[in-house]
Amino acid sequence: MTTDIRFGFSSYSFHPKLSTGEMTLIDVIDWVARSEGEHLELAVLSDAADSPIPTINSSAEYVEEVRAAAEAAGVPLTNLAVGADFTTGDEAALEEQIARVRQYVDLAERLGITRMRHDVAAHPGHSGDDTPLFEAALPRIVRACREIARYAAGKGITTSLENHGFFVQSADRIRRILHAVDEPNFLTTLDVGNFVCVDEAPEVSVPQNLPYAMVVHFKDFYIRPADASPGTGWFRSRGGKHLRGAVVGTGDIDLRSVARALKDSDFRGYAAIEFEGWEDSLLGCERGLANAKHLLETA
Repeated sequence: MTTDIRFGFSSYSFHPKLSTGEMTLIDVIDWVARSEGEHLELAVLSDAADSPIPTINSSAEYVEEVRAAAEAAGVPLTNLAVGADFTTGDEAALEEQIARVRQYVDLAERLGITRMRHDVAAHPGHSGDDTPLFEAALPRIVRACREIARYAAGKGITTSLENHGFFVQSADRIRRILHAVDEPNFLTTLDVGNFVCVDEAPEVSVPQNLPYAMVVHFKDFYIRPADASPGTGWFRSRGGKHLRGAVVGTGDIDLRSVARALKDSDFRGYAAIEFEGWEDSLLGCERGLANAKHLLETA
């Protein structure tokens, strides 16, 4: 196995337990410390002050509590992921979004995190050919990402965008933004599963974007044809296929090819399990991590 790849988890994998209060973030940190995982990413789902994941509205005391708990448990906090939307044509709204993400850069620094993912568009996709919309939004996206990356560079933080949210989810759009921003500390959070949401084959798209990866997310999906009737709990890809989260290694994505590409690449650093399945979160994380390691060992 490539020993320079360190596996851990995204806090999003524990969302069902965090959202109900079954586990606190401190509980999650302690669980990761007892597991085979080596790190934890923090995925912010809202800016609420009472969010279990620290936000820009959290109390200073809570931010310090989380930082200290991770340090005491020996669990590095490796990435802070936040939403953002730079596609707006309203100048004031765009400046507000940039300022908000810069606040999250400050939060990452307070937490001792040196990697950060911010989205560049709202999650919902657009029907039909959205190419003209993307071309119109691209200059604003590039401007915002560049400003944030330069701000983060002064704090020793690398920023990134993820193939996430339909509008900016395909491999080529990610690369277009990366090349246009052209900052050394602006890379991609590479989610190996998310490409299927826009009907791309991960075994093709992952190698294309691996040279620009800051961190890698391991994710798996069950995939059914558009004319299938799998019942409730599934969502649709851009082309209409039915998708549902799976334990890593048990779904329909060709993760063996993905693992081979990762093993053969120059990528060295952090990989995180991002589990979205129906199974219990702890079971999904534990088995997903074991499967991911096995895939990489045998690729």
